[in-house]
Amino acid sequence: MASSAAASNPTIPSLNLPPSQFARLQPHAYLLAHLSPPAASDQPSVRANGRATSQFRVTSANAGSLTHTNGSAVVRIGDTAAVCGVRAELLHTEDIASWSVSTASEAEAGNTSQKGGSKTEDEEDRDHVQDLNLLVPNISLSTGCAPGFTPGAPPSTLAQSLSHEILSLLHTTRLVKADDLRIWYQPPNLESEEFRNAGEGMDVDSEQTGGPEPEIKAFWVLYIDIMIISLAGNPFDAAWASVLAALRDTKLPKAWWDADNETVLCSDNISDAQKLSLRGLPVSSSFCTFEADAAAGWRSVVIPNADELKSQAQKQGSQQRWILADPDGYEEGLSQERVCVVVDIEDGKTVIVKMEKHGGWAVDSDDLRQLVDVSAKRWHEMKRILDQC
Repeated sequence: MASSAAASNPTIPSLNLPPSQFARLQPHAYLLAHLSPPAASDQPSVRANGRATSQFRVTSANAGSLTHTNGSAVVRIGDTAAVCGVRAELLHTEDIASWSVSTASEAEAGNTSQKGGSKTEDEEDRDHVQDLNLLVPNISLSTGCAPGFTPGAPPSTLAQSLSHEILSLLHTTRLVKADDLRIWYQPPNLESEEFRNAGEGMDVDSEQTGGPEPEIKAFWVLYIDIMIISLAGNPFDAAWASVLAALRDTKLPKAWWDADNETVLCSDNISDAQKLSLRGLPVSSSFCTFEADAAAGWRSVVIPNADELKSQAQKQGSQQRWILADPDGYEEGLSQERVCVVVDIEDGKTVIVKMEKHGGWAVDSDDLRQLVDVSAKRWHEMKRILDQC
């Protein structure tokens, strides 16, 4: 009766819901229906956005987009877009409160140290780049990138945590070399016969042997500003990729110490500017887990052993969880456990720079090995994209 009435009267609305409305009313069931379709439907297991579980969104990068910076880049991963600008400012050593004390202690340690007492390059980078805060990243989400972030609002907890993660990763990877940020000065050897004979015509910047040790007069401080202009999930990968692209585009002017004016001078010639010599190309890949049981995140009785979880799935003949690469905002809201893997490839070997997992215990060691392989494939893709930008 109802069907015949609906057929005879076309003004009666249909009871079928469009997919977008069903996704809002039952988000977990909607994603589960895509990942675990009925066997009789012959449909593949895909995510709601049409991607496979290990597939990343379409990524693009464009360097040199900002004109009033030393380096800049725009990176878009799906609908998540990040703009990064690098500004270089001079920091004189005389403005560093602890510089005279640290240099005096280093000189004293150098005089009393025996064989093998000199500092390594890693220790020097940590002493200068990390201890002097020569890299200052800052992420801004108050750009209207998402409904929850209004323009002009104070920094959110997410923005502060992302800034801290990027700063920590910059220090862990030692991406920027301290020697690129130092401005040296070679004092003249006033006791040499060459200096006495040359008089005022001597070039004090020329190389000398047996004279005073070169001095560090200033450092370059890199202010790395990242703006998320569109947020649709996975902001860290987009922000870190924009930092990588911007640092690869950064050029520092040729600078030297003018002993007469006791200041640092910079060349206006663009051809004299030098690019940063970065260490490697660490690429970040983020993942999240989706549980078939919607109550797995808050139920008091849980399965703490991953082997028991797999055996239960085998008995039921269905998959109980999925690890999704590059989650969008819709998938992040349905996941409890997050994984971030940062890898670099050196001489054909995959090097794990950072591996972080939080929010659960479903991902085991076997899963992490598979995620490292997926991250290595992502590294090759990101290298091709960054080389072309």
